[in-house]
Amino acid sequence: MSTALHLDLFLQAGRDIEGAQYRVLSGLQRIQQAFSRNVIYPHLAELIELYGTLRTIAGRIGDLRGAVPKRITGVDLQAGEVTYEASASFDQMAYVEELIHWALPHIQKAIEEGRTIYEFVEEHLHMEEVGIVPSYVQEGYLILPDPDSGQTHILQYTLSVFTSAEARYRSLQTSHLKSLPHRGVYPSPGKLKLDLAREYPDLPNPATYFFFTDLDFPYEPTTLPVAKRKLMRYLFRQAGRA
Repeated sequence: MSTALHLDLFLQAGRDIEGAQYRVLSGLQRIQQAFSRNVIYPHLAELIELYGTLRTIAGRIGDLRGAVPKRITGVDLQAGEVTYEASASFDQMAYVEELIHWALPHIQKAIEEGRTIYEFVEEHLHMEEVGIVPSYVQEGYLILPDPDSGQTHILQYTLSVFTSAEARYRSLQTSHLKSLPHRGVYPSPGKLKLDLAREYPDLPNPATYFFFTDLDFPYEPTTLPVAKRKLMRYLFRQAGRA
């Protein structure tokens, strides 16, 4: 994780529970300060992942108590299993459990703060289809102005679905094509779409979506990830109606 809250902080918890709690609160404080600046990525996603992992560990510690005392060494997220090795006392597991149960409500509160900001950004980030939308929307373009830099960013997207035995996973990958100065006036999305069709003839009538907001959000850690998620949900809703 890029934040100060990483899994090892919990797995290596020892007798100094107060010190570990201080480090958790310090990490959460830095994340909440980022949220106060409307900076969402990567903190919110990482907090959600950490919260789920810690709940998995807490749920498995009771099972471990029935076995030979062992030391927790890691977590297999894909298998949803705690990995451990022999030679630790029951006390070590008790310290881990105590710290996790103490930390979960604090992490959940921070997640709720991040989600509130995410929902606020999403509500004020508007999306428009540009021109006639083709039937093929698995590839296309995002047009996303950034008032801070005075540029309009153009990105190509690819929509994918992965199926496993348990579930279907969806993703939207983007690659940055170019940035154009807008000097206070956004370029015409329709003209940009025509330019893209001429420049990249593999998509003669590309699915193109224009995003805009009247509020000032950071581009890279906030506007872009929210726009990508909003577009992905929209495209999958449209596919469900087809």
